[in-house]
Amino acid sequence: MRRDLEKSNLYESVKTLVECPSKHIHLNQQKLFTLFSIAFQYLLYKSGKEPGAYIIRIENPVLAEKIAKKAKDDTSRKFMNRLLRTRKLRYEQSTFFLDYFNFQSWHMTADIPASKLKGAIVVQNTAKGPMSEDAMFTVEDPTADVAKVINPFEHLGEHYYLNMLKETCPKTLTIAYDQKFEGLEPIRFGFIPEPKDIIAGVKISDDLKFD
Repeated sequence: MRRDLEKSNLYESVKTLVECPSKHIHLNQQKLFTLFSIAFQYLLYKSGKEPGAYIIRIENPVLAEKIAKKAKDDTSRKFMNRLLRTRKLRYEQSTFFLDYFNFQSWHMTADIPASKLKGAIVVQNTAKGPMSEDAMFTVEDPTADVAKVINPFEHLGEHYYLNMLKETCPKTLTIAYDQKFEGLEPIRFGFIPEPKDIIAGVKISDDLKFD
């Protein structure tokens, strides 16, 4: 059975984000679906206070579908299921957009005026792996004999999908476990348990002693 977030934990977590003065926040714990529910509920709250455009940028469509099924509150699941179909959804006086780390999916969000962009959630999968080639261009290098695959945003750094938002978006929430980002304020929630130390896939017993 699905276990949703307790309302008290959800409320206090959103309150923590509301009271945080930092413009760019990093949620770096391992519970991705829990963190998404918190971040999304914060964005809904903010959209009521500051109408405008809000972006949800998820690593890929597969992860977006998982979030729509496994987010830890019913509102987030229903909203994401609708947003998956349309990629653009009106909510009261604000508009939410869905895109992915693949810049070719940014056709709806690239032209949002900076004055209307109010907030964004960026979600990276907890599973580590190389960036998919669908996030890159294949271009002809006139000085080379063969086509070369390049990242057109390489000058913006490894996290270009976030860095470009930070230039124009006044508030970003980045959900990424075991990652480091410059200029982001880490926030951790006490009710989320921390993973135990692991050696070669085996949990360390609390009473184990090393000589």
